[in-house]
Amino acid sequence: MVEPDQVGRAGVVGAGVIGGGWALHFLRMGLDVDVYDPAPGAERDLLRTVEETWPLLERLGLREGAGPDRLSFHGDVAGAVRDADVVQENAPENGPVKRDVLAEIDRVARPDAVIASSTSGFAMTMLQADCTHPERCVVGHPFNPPYLIPLVEVVGGERTDPAAVDWLAAFYAAVGKRPLRLSRELPGFVGNRLQEAVWREALHMVAAGEATVEEIDEAMAFGPGLRWAQMGPCLTFHLAGGSGGMAHMLDHFGPALLEPWTRLQAPPLTPELRDRMVEGCLREADGRSIAELERRRDEFLAELLGLVERHSASPAAQPEPDAVY
Repeated sequence: MVEPDQVGRAGVVGAGVIGGGWALHFLRMGLDVDVYDPAPGAERDLLRTVEETWPLLERLGLREGAGPDRLSFHGDVAGAVRDADVVQENAPENGPVKRDVLAEIDRVARPDAVIASSTSGFAMTMLQADCTHPERCVVGHPFNPPYLIPLVEVVGGERTDPAAVDWLAAFYAAVGKRPLRLSRELPGFVGNRLQEAVWREALHMVAAGEATVEEIDEAMAFGPGLRWAQMGPCLTFHLAGGSGGMAHMLDHFGPALLEPWTRLQAPPLTPELRDRMVEGCLREADGRSIAELERRRDEFLAELLGLVERHSASPAAQPEPDAVY
């Protein structure tokens, strides 16, 4: 394999919203990008997206040699992947289709190229079943748009070589992403499982006439979403426990888990689960006190609020012309 920080060419199979976003990110990172997508108008649409988005990428900063002219389209999968150091598969989220596409990529890609799938929920164990070299197939699940949102969830299947997982995580880090190597394969991965829980509850509230779409978006965008953008729900609740941290939070508010607020059944708050949550928060805090974390949270939120008010999609949140943050 090419060293992760020496990758010069990426193959992108599927150039829709996610695949096109990957192509943009790889271009910004100074890679040559070869693309295949059989959909009519795919090349035209991606070229238009590149033209419209490139000024933003320039403002964010380009790696040396980056440019739209390093993008090439091909008439088949082989043309897009045969010279690639790494391949990012972005076929429609249909299990049999993605399984077939992954097997085709595996047949024609270089033997030393790692193959990543952008699947948002399928297990790599299933997707790699028809591959001749399943050991090099890894999930690389991004969040939309991939050229802005840094997180990529990385996990292998039962037949994936751990070295391939290590390599892909290192490659993503080298091109400015934030790889999250998952400890185990699970349906929907971590990020989508959390998103799905909120999304399901939102649909329940709208269907029951309990809240409007606007109320739900306002509640999230100007409430929990601000805090979660910095430290996630677990460490946020760790701070909610005051000086006692997560231990006090669970002991004090644990009974509220049985309140019928949501349609999701809460797990039993066993001593084992309590200890896992407490220990996880202490590891994440890494010796930092509650007071220190609170200061860091408040500084972050103060700066973030200005950005949110400037760029919010809600007309009511637009700042005054002379506002200063």
